[in-house]
Amino acid sequence: MVDAQRVLANLDELRTLTADEHGAQRVAWTPIWLKARAWFQAKLDALSAQSGVALEDHYDTAGNHWVTLAGESERALVVGSHLDSVPNGGWLDGCLGVLAGLEVLTHMIEVYGSHPPVTLKLVDWADEEGARFGRSLFGSAAFAGKATIAADRGRTDRDGITLEAALAACGVAVEDVGKAVVEQKNLAAYLELHIEQGPILERLGAPLAVVQGTKGVERWAITFYGQEAHSGSTPMEVRRDALAAAAKLALEIRPIARRHPQAVATMGSVKTFPGIVTAVVGRCEVTLDMRDLDAEVLAQMLREAREASERFAHEEGCTVEWARIWSIEPIPFDPALIALCEAAIVEGVGGCVRLPSGPLHDAAEVARLGVPTVMMFVQSLNGLSHNPAEDTRREDLEQAVYAFARLSEKTMQWIEQR
Repeated sequence: MVDAQRVLANLDELRTLTADEHGAQRVAWTPIWLKARAWFQAKLDALSAQSGVALEDHYDTAGNHWVTLAGESERALVVGSHLDSVPNGGWLDGCLGVLAGLEVLTHMIEVYGSHPPVTLKLVDWADEEGARFGRSLFGSAAFAGKATIAADRGRTDRDGITLEAALAACGVAVEDVGKAVVEQKNLAAYLELHIEQGPILERLGAPLAVVQGTKGVERWAITFYGQEAHSGSTPMEVRRDALAAAAKLALEIRPIARRHPQAVATMGSVKTFPGIVTAVVGRCEVTLDMRDLDAEVLAQMLREAREASERFAHEEGCTVEWARIWSIEPIPFDPALIALCEAAIVEGVGGCVRLPSGPLHDAAEVARLGVPTVMMFVQSLNGLSHNPAEDTRREDLEQAVYAFARLSEKTMQWIEQR
């Protein structure tokens, strides 16, 4: 029998173990993260001892932790998420999916014993957040064949420690990270439960949602070039103010995004040069992040933003240059699994909302690989995440655990029938 209270108790226990007065501190490749993983290993060992069922578990070459309950078929259903957090993070982000997955594993052992009809795998992905070294989705990207070893060697944290050294301290060799692709074998479906991390479900009064996919991202560095000049002696009409051009763009991207119901756009950083109160800004560097689930919409927004930047640069007597930081295409989830997820939610709460995910998740890397994938969201109070105030009603968490278990059962049946 699925026991949602057991999941909540485990979440509370993990919070007590790995959080302080500022929030969760399970940053990947740190001692507290390793403590969380050791705690989770103890939970797995206890499950094996109590059930008498031997579970195979191992860490792959990228540090992902795989737990396997072998089934009659080698085709595998994978459930999971990540135990790592951002610094001063919330108590649910990532770990909810891992501990709900542990409950699914426990439930399947109770129902089927040591041989379910298909193989069941539980995964704790390594370093989803990228909080210490800036490389998000580290473990799942390596699994999906998207390892960036050359770039990873040079990554450093704020203290100058290299990612390579931090990996080595945790038993991971950076040159072997790409070998994690061997874990792709026989995967038939992937499911992930996660908090929404946004305000939409609370606004709608809905506890749960099926996720349609993850939004595509266009992330760019934009530099406006003007002319440095004395702020006291340069008339307004002859100034070539790079900040003025950038400010106009910052205001313009809001209506660009608002023309599309699910789109978002953010200018998240601004640097001015020379950056003193007595000089007109001669160079202004900004960053732009645009997201949507529709690739055509995303391309249109980017095109409109570029055109606007050139228009504003001309108006202010400046020039503008764009440099891509990073991009990823929209990743839709599997239609059949979306339908199963919707059915699992409706059976529990009587209705279902469909949402895209603005944040990226490990599920995106699995889906990019071609493995049928879907995510389930549970409501976040006040839309907060990556924040110690992150929270979800306990009754909503219970509904999420039950719905996720139903989804897992339905997906196993779906795999059997294929």
